[in-house]
Amino acid sequence: MSGRYVRGLREVDPTQRTVVGGKGAHLAGLTRIDGVRVPEGFCVTTDAFRRVTALAPALDGQLDRLARLTPTDRETIGTLSAQLRRTIEEVTVPDDVATEITRALALLGGHVGYAVRSSATAEDLPTASFAGQQDSYLNVLGPTAILRQISRCWASLFTERAVTYRQRNGIDHRRVAMAVVVQRMVPAGSAGVLFTADPVTGNRRVAFVEAGFGLGEALVSGLVDADVFRIRDDRVVARTIAAKHHAVRASTTGGTRVVAIDPQRQRQPALTDPQVVRLVRLGRRIEAHFGRPQDIEWCLVDDDFQIVQSRPVTTLFPVPVADDTDNRVYVSVGHQQMMTDPMKPLGFSMFQLIAARPMYEAAGRLFADVTPELASPAGRAGLLAALGRSDPLIGDALRTVVERGDFVREVPDQAPAGPPPGPAAPPVETDPALVAELIRQIDDTNAALHRDIRTKSGPALLDFIRTDFPRLTRMMIDPRSIPVIMAGMEAVWWLNEHLQEWLGERNAADALTQSVPHNITSEMGLALLDVADAIRPYPEVVSFLHRVADDGGTNGAREERGGPGGPADLLAGMDPLAGGREARAAIESWLDRYGMRGVGEIDITRPRWRERPAMLVPVILGNIRNFAPGAAERHFAQGLRTARNRERELLERLRALPDDGAGKAEQTKRMIDRARTFVGYREYPKYGMVNRTFAYKQALLAEADRLVANGVLRDREDIWYLTFPELDEVVRTGHVDDRLIRRRMEEHRSYHALTPPRVLTSEGEIVAGAYRRDDVPVGALIGLAVSAGTVEGRARVVRDVARADLEPGDILVTPYTDPSWTPLFVAVAGLVTEVGGLMTHGAVIAREYGLPAVVGVVDATRLIPDGQRIRVHGTDGYIELLP
Repeated sequence: MSGRYVRGLREVDPTQRTVVGGKGAHLAGLTRIDGVRVPEGFCVTTDAFRRVTALAPALDGQLDRLARLTPTDRETIGTLSAQLRRTIEEVTVPDDVATEITRALALLGGHVGYAVRSSATAEDLPTASFAGQQDSYLNVLGPTAILRQISRCWASLFTERAVTYRQRNGIDHRRVAMAVVVQRMVPAGSAGVLFTADPVTGNRRVAFVEAGFGLGEALVSGLVDADVFRIRDDRVVARTIAAKHHAVRASTTGGTRVVAIDPQRQRQPALTDPQVVRLVRLGRRIEAHFGRPQDIEWCLVDDDFQIVQSRPVTTLFPVPVADDTDNRVYVSVGHQQMMTDPMKPLGFSMFQLIAARPMYEAAGRLFADVTPELASPAGRAGLLAALGRSDPLIGDALRTVVERGDFVREVPDQAPAGPPPGPAAPPVETDPALVAELIRQIDDTNAALHRDIRTKSGPALLDFIRTDFPRLTRMMIDPRSIPVIMAGMEAVWWLNEHLQEWLGERNAADALTQSVPHNITSEMGLALLDVADAIRPYPEVVSFLHRVADDGGTNGAREERGGPGGPADLLAGMDPLAGGREARAAIESWLDRYGMRGVGEIDITRPRWRERPAMLVPVILGNIRNFAPGAAERHFAQGLRTARNRERELLERLRALPDDGAGKAEQTKRMIDRARTFVGYREYPKYGMVNRTFAYKQALLAEADRLVANGVLRDREDIWYLTFPELDEVVRTGHVDDRLIRRRMEEHRSYHALTPPRVLTSEGEIVAGAYRRDDVPVGALIGLAVSAGTVEGRARVVRDVARADLEPGDILVTPYTDPSWTPLFVAVAGLVTEVGGLMTHGAVIAREYGLPAVVGVVDATRLIPDGQRIRVHGTDGYIELLP
């Protein structure tokens, strides 16, 4: 049967995706699995598709126009897609192509019905399934009809849904070709789908089966409800049997028809439990062959399962890679660090090396294994208290795992070794000099690093950085620093708990901790207001910055090297302008202090403001537009007045209490002083870490430039796709696996489509937490109250700091905020995020700036439309969408 344009399924090499497409390659692989039956058929190769498209001269121009569109150009995409399909369908199938196809049909028995199905080369990929994006035709009779449907399958490469899907996944339309699979129809008594992992929870040990009578088309089209089975360890653990009123069957005249099911059979299961278990065993064999969970289409013919398709399940979040094979429970590090985007390999590997505990990677995100703490009664109590306070959704999910009692095996607490513990350490004294000393220590050690690292290159540089990792770790968990941070946090908790108990005041610490000293992150946002003041008097500079903003700031350049929007282009571009040198000096001074920061800064590979100062331009322009000169000083002074006035009012009310009011006021005053002294310092170790890793980054990029100059790397940023040990090896040997780098680039792009869970088990199960509250209005979005107050305003859904267009009174709605978002806080009236906790950066800054804020609002950016008027209840922790 094999020829240039036709290959029998059993003759296809499963690696020949470029010849037979994704579906064809997977079917060929299925034919090689012992015990798996696949209906006979053949593939019409991509050579046939290319032969036909070469006969359509209009195609090139249409593809050029398509390449210039984005997924948002929906109407134009629809029009152009229809033109492309017509162009292909109007081409007559060449005689030599038609001859091979009709010969293959004759060998199979041309008098039976066939399924004609699209098989694109960008289909059934590990990172993008393209399920349902191209066309299929069932029970096609006769060579003439089959050739016509093959042409339609070729044309379906350009359905509007397929075009948009490719654009969203960064796949070039010209690099995709279409093959077609032609298979004998089978007289299915029942049909459906099998997922070898639960598509809802992600659990890899639970299989999921949907089944109905007749052909699977009834389920795909939504004509009938399916029977649903969940299977674990060869046992059906849950089933739902639907009323199946109709089925789709092959018609004697071609195509399919809908038939009514006998009422007595409608409530009968489409599969028996033994059949379901047998099907899942078959699925496990298929899964093992392909090496990942599969979405399998099956038919049951006379108690014999036949497999008509298998594709990878691309929507499952990967399981963290760890050596331990026992049951494990993982908690997302990104949800604690306020950065849930995927990290590149160099970024996550370096974070792993500096972390104080082991961290495991999955889809570019890091997870901490908390199984030992959950297994120990004492450890569990501490973990649930800490994580439940910082992120109630994580805390609730962990409690769910523990309370089920079927996953974590409890172990008794071990008696501590050695002598009995001594008396508890005394509380940290409220001493501002202690904070100043800790800050000075961080700054001094970082200054020494910046000085010493400049002299290093080659293997000596990698050795120097590796040796410095423990110093950075110690900076983050300094035994003098941690008690100071905890003292500030505990003082805040004490104030909230006791003032609610004594005075009925909720979240009283929010106002009391406005404008605290030593908060490097809030100072950064106010300092950018001063930059706006320095630029505001110079219209030429302001106009120049507007042009930079209109150009997007980057223009696609590598800004770290000074491309458009980078340091050389942006800052030097001001020099000839009236006031340009003054404006440049103000920006340079700000960058000297804060330029090592940026969005997603825990990932060393992400750009910093020093590398891309144009990212700041929209914020600077917003500050010029929205604020009068001197706003920074006024803002800080107003926060200080609010805190002092609130302190005075609360202390007066406490003293008036009949039951030891004076004593309660004295305790409260002591805790206010402690909170105001220490809570701002919490931001400084993170600032110190980012400062230190920026020095690593600058040195590593200089080393990458040497590797590019020596022909080892194509591009300096290729190092982002190597782990730190791999980069070390490249520097020492001068050799790199370029294919590994390109593969990781593709994987990293695909990871953006995956939403990281807060809690994940080693079985792949995503355990979702809930707030479990009934004290909010119907329809309100529930979250965690982190900054008191109530505010109404226009919701601005912002995913990119550099594209934020905010006006006074707007409420910022975003997936997460790390310190880089602070400059936006001065311009908004409230904050809503999908990720966050009581003591995460966004919450701390919102309180200091006096912004009502609710964090941890699941799917906030999807459920709150941009421009929607909302009311944020920062004291009670929910959001109302207003008419």
